[in-house]
Amino acid sequence: MTLQQGVVFAGLAILIVELVRGKRSPAALFASVAFAFMLLGYTSLQKGLQQLTNYGLVTVVVLLLLSVVLDKSRLLEQAAEQLVRGPYRWALTKLYLATSVYSAFLNNTAVVASLLGPLRMSRQHSPSRLLIPMCYAASLGGVLTLVGTSTNLLVNSLMVGRGMPALEIFDLFPVGLMIVLACGTLMITTYPRILPDTPMAEDASSDYFLEATVRSGSKLAGRTVEANGLRRLAHLFLTEIVRDGQVIAPVQPHEIVLSGDLLVFSGDVTRLDLLTHFDGLETHGQHYKLPVDNLVEVVLAGTSTLARRTIKEVDFRSQFDAAVIAVRRGSERMAGPIADIPLAVGDTLVLVVGKDFEKHNNIARNFVIVRRREVQKFTDSRKGLVALAGFVAAIALSACGVVDFLKALLVLLWAFLALGYVSTSELRRNMPYQIVLIIAAALVISDVMIDTAAAEVLASALLTGAENFGPYWALAIVLLVTWVLTELMSNNAAAALAFPIALGVAAKLGVDPKPFVMAVLYGASCSFVTPYGYQTNLMVMAPGRYSLGDFVRAGTPVAIVYLLVALVTIPIVFPMH
Repeated sequence: MTLQQGVVFAGLAILIVELVRGKRSPAALFASVAFAFMLLGYTSLQKGLQQLTNYGLVTVVVLLLLSVVLDKSRLLEQAAEQLVRGPYRWALTKLYLATSVYSAFLNNTAVVASLLGPLRMSRQHSPSRLLIPMCYAASLGGVLTLVGTSTNLLVNSLMVGRGMPALEIFDLFPVGLMIVLACGTLMITTYPRILPDTPMAEDASSDYFLEATVRSGSKLAGRTVEANGLRRLAHLFLTEIVRDGQVIAPVQPHEIVLSGDLLVFSGDVTRLDLLTHFDGLETHGQHYKLPVDNLVEVVLAGTSTLARRTIKEVDFRSQFDAAVIAVRRGSERMAGPIADIPLAVGDTLVLVVGKDFEKHNNIARNFVIVRRREVQKFTDSRKGLVALAGFVAAIALSACGVVDFLKALLVLLWAFLALGYVSTSELRRNMPYQIVLIIAAALVISDVMIDTAAAEVLASALLTGAENFGPYWALAIVLLVTWVLTELMSNNAAAALAFPIALGVAAKLGVDPKPFVMAVLYGASCSFVTPYGYQTNLMVMAPGRYSLGDFVRAGTPVAIVYLLVALVTIPIVFPMH
C-alpha cells in the first residue's frame, strides 16, 4: 500500500465513522473529504468543480424541484380512503400496489407524507397495520425506475462521471418488478400476523383553529357530520359547530349540518385545501374573494390598535386587505366564532392576504410578520391533474426517444413557473443543496479512489479467499456490503461509498462493471430492518406507535427476500460478460 492510498483510506475511515455517528451533516462530511483530497493534489480543483455540471446531477436537481409541484397534487391522498376499504389483506394489497406504482415516479418522502395523514385517520384499520407496509412499498417502488429515488439518480451520476453509459428510465424495471412482487407477496402473506394492532389515540388538540361557513344550497346541509365526511379529515378535526349563536361541542357523528352553520376546525392551517373541496363550505378568504393559498402568519404587536377589539368591530378586510382564517393564543382553548373573539397582544393570526396587503401603512404598527405560509396542496384539483399529466408526458416522450429527458424536465419546470403552479421563492427554499454537495463530492472521492488504485486495494481485501467462487460470489459481497452501509447511514451516502468499491471488484475480476454498480443501486435501497436507515421509516414510527422491535420483525424478512431476488436477477438482466 502506498502512502497516497493510506491517506485515502484514512479519509474514508473518518468519513464512515462520522456518518455512522450521525453528529454532522453528510453533505458537510463528503465535501470536507473531497476538498481535503483536492488540497493534497490527488485531483485538481478544476476537475472537482466540473462535477457540479454533471448531467446526472443536474437531472437530480431538476427532478427534485419538479417534485415541489407534484407534491401539491391530492390524487393519492384522495384515493387513500378507497385503498384501505375492505378486509385487511385486500386493503393491504391495494395500498401496496398503489403506493409502489406512485413511488416509481415521485419522491418517496413526498409519497409517504401524502398518505401519512389519511392513513392515520383511517376508520377501516388501525394505523399500525397500514403505515409500515405503506412506507416499505414506497421504498420498493423507488427501484422500479431511474426517477424513483434520488439514490438511483446519484448512482447514474457516478456512472456518467466515470464515462459509463447513462441509465435509461426503465432499465431498472425488470429487476425492480421481481423485487416488488416478491416482497409484496411476503408482506401480504405474513403482515396480518406480524404487525401490531394498536388503536390510535384520539387527538383533537392543535395549535390553530379555523372556521368555514355552510352556505345556502350546500350539499352538506341536511346530512350528518359522518355522512358528509367531516368527522375525521386527515389533517383537520371538527371541534364545534356554531349555530344561531349557540356552540355545539363536542360534535357528534350523528349531528345534522344545516345551512348557515359555522364549522370550527382544529388542525394544520396549511391544509386549508381540504375545506375548499366541500360543496358550499366557504372559508373567510373565499368569502372576501381573496387567494386562499396566499397565507401570512403574524403576531399582534404591543402597539396594535386591535387589542381588546373583535375582528367584526374593526372591519379587518378593508383595513388590511386581508381576512383572518386561523388564530392561536398560547395553549388557551378558545371557543366560538373567530370574528367575535376579542384579540389580545401576542395572539398569532394566519391571514389570507390580497395583493395590497403590504402596501398598507398600518401593518407594522399592528403586526409582527412571522413568516409566509403556503397551503400544501392545490386548492384547485385541476392543477394537480395538469401537473401529473405533464410529468407523465415528459417521461413517456423521453422513454420513446422523442426528446432528451433533461430537456423535457427543464421545459416542464419552465411551464409550471409560467402557469404559476410554483414560485421562484418556493424553488429557492426547496433547492436540494445537501444532495448537490453529496453527489458532487462523491464524484470527486470516487475519482480519487480509482485514480490512486485505492478502490482496487479495497476490492482485493473484500475478495480475499473468495477468488475460487467466481464473480457471482463477488456480486453477493458487494450487495451485502452496500446493504450494511445503508442500514448504518443514509442511502445516498452508502451508494456513494460503495460505488468505487464495486468498480474495483469488477476491474479485479475483469468483468463488466455494470452488474456490480446495479448491486450498489439496489442494495442502497434495501433499508427495512431499523427505523433509522431511511427518513421515511422515521416518518411513520411515531404515528404508527411502532417500536424498534416492530421494524426488526417486519423488516428483516423483507430485506432477506429483497437481497435474494436482487442477487438472482441482477446477473440475468445485467450480464457480467
